Amino acid sequence: MAGIVTVHACHSPDKPAGQTAGAAKKELPGLGSIDALPLTYRSPADNPSTPEKVELGRLLFYDPVLSGGKDVACATCHHPDFGYAESIDLSIGVNGKGLGEMRRFNEGNNIPFTKRNSQSLLNTAFNGIRSDGQYTPEEAPMFWDLRAKGLEEQAAMPIKTFEEMRGHGFSEERITEEVVKRVNGIAQYRRLFKTAFPESNAVTLTDITKALGAFQRSLTAVNSRFDQFMRGDRSALSAREQEGMRLFIKSGCARCHSGPMLSDFQSHVLGAPDNEKLPVSDSGIQRSYGFRTPTLRNLRFTRPYMHSGKLQTLNEVLLFYEDLHGKPLRNPHVECAQLDPLAAAVRVEFNDVNTIVEFLNTLNDANYDKRMPASVPSGLPVGGNIR
Repeated sequence: MAGIVTVHACHSPDKPAGQTAGAAKKELPGLGSIDALPLTYRSPADNPSTPEKVELGRLLFYDPVLSGGKDVACATCHHPDFGYAESIDLSIGVNGKGLGEMRRFNEGNNIPFTKRNSQSLLNTAFNGIRSDGQYTPEEAPMFWDLRAKGLEEQAAMPIKTFEEMRGHGFSEERITEEVVKRVNGIAQYRRLFKTAFPESNAVTLTDITKALGAFQRSLTAVNSRFDQFMRGDRSALSAREQEGMRLFIKSGCARCHSGPMLSDFQSHVLGAPDNEKLPVSDSGIQRSYGFRTPTLRNLRFTRPYMHSGKLQTLNEVLLFYEDLHGKPLRNPHVECAQLDPLAAAVRVEFNDVNTIVEFLNTLNDANYDKRMPASVPSGLPVGGNIR
């Protein structure tokens, strides 16, 4: 006799979303606010930006010498063609070939996909910025699970990660020593590091991550039509796009997607679907199924969406939030009681979806630095095995 599985929605029509039976009703914060990005960014006190550091960081970013098998560069999964993000749900790092949707594992592969969707590096200089415009570059929250602070700390982690850049040949402890040794062994890099870091006598991992941080921090896109509108040009947005912005705020989206980056950089549990390419469910921050709020800037270049990359379009994302009311959560590992109250309070009406999407498209700024070096000092393929 076949078993019957009953799946319950998270709330009933007479009970507010996110409020379980007997739970005390909690007062929600205001609807939030959004604003333009600053025109310039700040750097950490111990890593002031210089043109020499930025250009050195650019070479390192595109040089697969930083990967264990010398086949993957930072740019492999953060390519300028895709807004310094990726065009597939989960990236293929080690033992792959091709770019974007054409990328495949090599034959005989035993390397897994990367764990989460590749986030854009555009405007990461402003990660952590609050609604009042204040932020601390050294404390900038990084990754979907907030496991790093600042671009300098972030830069070393993909090098150490097995499926991203490290591969089989080295342990997590040994790979950084090997990378530093390789870079030190290249005369052109030694000269460039001496120019960028005159106080250092040899290439160090700290200086490698500082150069990478300086380059990534320089990747800004701060003049979208939304930015122009918020700075006073009322002709920058159409009447329908302005209506989309009003609906975006009214629906409660700006409670989490707030400030100049349209992100509060906090952890929230949404019950977003897992990616079936992973062998186990991704339980997020401290196994809570919470993930950091992503920025909404430059979404045209950075699909697909969510930490699992399972939502292909902005319409799908908005309908995901509409479905939080009266439908089962998309992730069977997340119970109704775990759903973030701010997410549960979002009210996206089906008829408003297209109008809100029109507003979201005003957050795109195609005028960002897309320059790739013609060659890298190691002599390896620029960007890794992407051709």
